[in-house]
Amino acid sequence: MAFSINQFRSQMTGDGARPNLFECSMPFPGFSAPGDAQQKLTFMCRAAQLPGSTIGVVPVQYFGRELKFAGNRTFADWSVTIMNDENHTLRNAFNAWVNYVSTSDYESTSKSLATDYYSTVKIKHLKADGSISRQYQLTDAYPTDVGALDLSFDSTDTLSEFTVNFQYHYLQAGNKDEAFAPTADMTT
Repeated sequence: MAFSINQFRSQMTGDGARPNLFECSMPFPGFSAPGDAQQKLTFMCRAAQLPGSTIGVVPVQYFGRELKFAGNRTFADWSVTIMNDENHTLRNAFNAWVNYVSTSDYESTSKSLATDYYSTVKIKHLKADGSISRQYQLTDAYPTDVGALDLSFDSTDTLSEFTVNFQYHYLQAGNKDEAFAPTADMTT
């Protein structure tokens, strides 16, 4: 096949999906005393990812041959990089959330259910005009790790930032007009 730039361009929809056009949002649980953390997250989330998933393999031996069947689907951790403000608003909210999740003494806290620390994360991949190209939802997400906050005399002309890692039950993906209904089928 001969090289043709026009054939290549004909395969591209629009100008291609851009990794720097995205928006993350999630409601913080009330106990983390977020204040304006939910609104700040939309602006202060500097980097994120659309997590992958893996289908396990169930090998079965049959007369000396190995047959492989599809196993359970697992989802990779979700990680975000957050720019820190001088009040540490988001860092304080995430630390309060992690503290709440890790508290083992349910009698001395206001925990009503073992699952009241879950939240729903929404990630929107945007087009150049700001409209939604594709959207994703991480169901029953909660932070498991609030990363270190590096301090250094050498760090000039940079903003302080940290990472937060999340676990979640499953991921749903949809087009801009699709609404995510509560589901337990764990499909994308």
